[in-house]
Amino acid sequence: MIAKVIVDVPSRATDRPFDYAIPADLYGWVEIGSRVGVPFGGRVLQGFVIGLAEFADIDESKLKPIAELLDHIPPLSPDLVELAQWISDKYCCALTTALQAMIPSALKGKADSVVTLSEDEDTALFSNAVYSEAPWLAYIRASSGPVRMAALQERFPADAAAIKQAVKLGALTEQVSIRDRLAVRKALTVFPPEQAALAQEALANYPARAAKQRDVLRYMLEHPEPIALTALVEALSTTSATIRAVADKGWITIREVEQQRDPYAGRDFKQTEPLPLTEGQQAVYEEIAEALDAESSRVFLLHGVTGSGKTEVYLQTIERCLQHERQAIVLVPEIALTPQMVERFKGRFGDSVAVLHSRLSSGERYDEWRKIREGRAQVAVGARSAVFAPFPRVGLIIIDEEHESSYKQEESPKYHARDVAVRRARQHGASVVLGSATPSLESYAAASRVLSPTQTDASASSRTPGGAALLAMPNRVGNRPLPKVHLIDMREELKAGNRSMFSRQLHEALLDRLEKGEQSVLLLNRRGYSTFVMCRSCGYTAQCPHCDISLTYHQKSRVMRCHYCGHAEQAPEKCPSCESEHIRFFGTGTQRVEEELAKLFPGIRVIRMDVDTTTEKGSHEKWLTMFGERKADVLLGTQMVAKGLDFPYVTLVGVIAADTSLHLPDFRAAEKTFQLLTQVAGRAGRHELPGEVVIQTYNPDHYAIVTAQHHDYAGFVQEELKHRRFMSYPPFCRLIVVTLSDEQLTHLITAGDKLAATLRQLAYESGVKGSIDSDGTRFIDILGPVASPIPRMKDRYRFQCMVKYRGNAGAIELLKKAIAMLSGPQGQPPVQLSVDVDPQVIL
Repeated sequence: MIAKVIVDVPSRATDRPFDYAIPADLYGWVEIGSRVGVPFGGRVLQGFVIGLAEFADIDESKLKPIAELLDHIPPLSPDLVELAQWISDKYCCALTTALQAMIPSALKGKADSVVTLSEDEDTALFSNAVYSEAPWLAYIRASSGPVRMAALQERFPADAAAIKQAVKLGALTEQVSIRDRLAVRKALTVFPPEQAALAQEALANYPARAAKQRDVLRYMLEHPEPIALTALVEALSTTSATIRAVADKGWITIREVEQQRDPYAGRDFKQTEPLPLTEGQQAVYEEIAEALDAESSRVFLLHGVTGSGKTEVYLQTIERCLQHERQAIVLVPEIALTPQMVERFKGRFGDSVAVLHSRLSSGERYDEWRKIREGRAQVAVGARSAVFAPFPRVGLIIIDEEHESSYKQEESPKYHARDVAVRRARQHGASVVLGSATPSLESYAAASRVLSPTQTDASASSRTPGGAALLAMPNRVGNRPLPKVHLIDMREELKAGNRSMFSRQLHEALLDRLEKGEQSVLLLNRRGYSTFVMCRSCGYTAQCPHCDISLTYHQKSRVMRCHYCGHAEQAPEKCPSCESEHIRFFGTGTQRVEEELAKLFPGIRVIRMDVDTTTEKGSHEKWLTMFGERKADVLLGTQMVAKGLDFPYVTLVGVIAADTSLHLPDFRAAEKTFQLLTQVAGRAGRHELPGEVVIQTYNPDHYAIVTAQHHDYAGFVQEELKHRRFMSYPPFCRLIVVTLSDEQLTHLITAGDKLAATLRQLAYESGVKGSIDSDGTRFIDILGPVASPIPRMKDRYRFQCMVKYRGNAGAIELLKKAIAMLSGPQGQPPVQLSVDVDPQVIL
């Protein structure tokens, strides 16, 4: 038998399967999806089996055998291997990179070398007195098994030459294997006597001199439950030797037991029952339930306003899915994976829920993943990577806040979880529900058929077979009104002499909530204290030395920091350029807002949530629990406070600067602004108390802000689609952005020009360059190369080429050919290349 193995080397030159012989003792064990250790280029590397064959593509006498099988149960199922191949083709990434994205980091093994003493201990080396008395040799002899070479190097750094010589002469046998970064956690556990009556009799006759042992036996008879050895030592103030002495006599048993790293251990989740559905919720539920009953692959776009009860629809459709003995995956944006969301799902489905997100430790994520693979969980809730949860029969995939750009991974593989979810649903005959109060224009355009028939495949058909079915929930639960939104023109505030960051109306509204004992949410999508530091004498601005971006000032540490590469330096007291003392901090960040609130409202209790305050594990939960218990008056933060929060006493939402992202060099800037304003406005008045929203802006006439004021999604879509159609941007076409980077600007310009020219030539030869077919179904256009919006990052210059295409223009295949032609004989391009298919951010 021959195994087709993808070796863990993320290089274009090795991005193909290699043939390996399956040793006879591994017949029946090696399957598609197995993880194996294989010899490759003089090393042993991790690889994934993606196929099995009876015959090799090369001379079978030259085949190397698989060195080891890393898992007896394959971590990847055949359908996930197929999905990885699709991701590799669609997103122009190495297949091993796509496969690695599907397994927990604990399983991303690396080669590890171990040594043992050779069987012949009478070698010339050991008879040599110099070696026979060497401490490293004594260390190996004293070890009960193989010794890691890395441990030897660390313990005996001065003896490296002697150890190498011992390996070379055969006195030490070296073996290379793949070692996982993390193992299953086990703990020594004490089990009570199997024959309690005999143990009671032994206890009565225990010798007086062994009082401590008698205490151990008595405790285990009184508490006949397994207990961790460490816990028993602590409970009896004894030693492990005493407990082992009782075990040696045969009265108790000590053995290793696997310990689950449960991130929610010890937490009690109040069990909840399904709520009665409103008429709108019921109609949506029935349509999704019909698809679940038929086990047909369908895509639904659930457009429901904030507070319309989408989560309850999710919960009840999951319940319907589980009745068919199929599993469900729920994706939420990373920043929206709040304790509230986990509590709702755990409260409804209990221990059958596994939670997967980046704020868990590697061990916790690994154990939650194993819980899914071993069939102990039927529902997975998590961020984008949870779409790869190893369920055998997926019946439903829900993507909440489907418009969120965090569903697009910014590192390779640059997949979009929404596209992957639809593809995986097709494999399993499952349904996909895309839920949002502000759906992305691509999804909405496909579902509402706003594009002409010749344009429907422009950007949505890859994720929505035949388009998605549009389901609407236009009313809040209980017909509660949407909050009233006030637009404040900050230019008028300035004319009236108000130089504060708070408009008069927002100031009064905050004061009113403090007097009433109600709560407020304030949004400013900029962290730090000041967004830039400038000298008022000469105009000097503090820039990052490694990136073409200004440094952000952080007041607490008095440090200026780059939010792209992490560079930090102390804030100057004098201008480094002209030595003037008139150096000032401009712009406003969340730290400055917090300081200003304390000045204007003495005694106000503020919780600030941004990247700086939520780095510690559990910090999200801590801050939101405090706010939910009304231990704070104001929740101030960046976009992480704009979604997923449901607090009954929040009656005011204030947006400090609505224009923060409005003028970014990104065609989605208006869409993202509208979505953020609409989402944060939806945090107010979700229960009995009415809500109010105050939006401060310098662009009160911009359509994104005006339509957000009126909760007018349809009006925004109509206006935004005019601009997108005119400029030929998604959803009227699809995009690929190729970013080239290098430390040498001249190399970069040469490579960029060559890539663009090659791509244009290939497109011309294919008959689609810069032209639209008579029926309008396909075209391709290549723009650039030009400097990226941030032209230098981490000491590397950056250029971009943008490819616009529609239909079956074959843009991805053409791009792969162009990159291959640009690359040298080793398969590596002369500069660093990053390909982003359907990008969400083009900075």
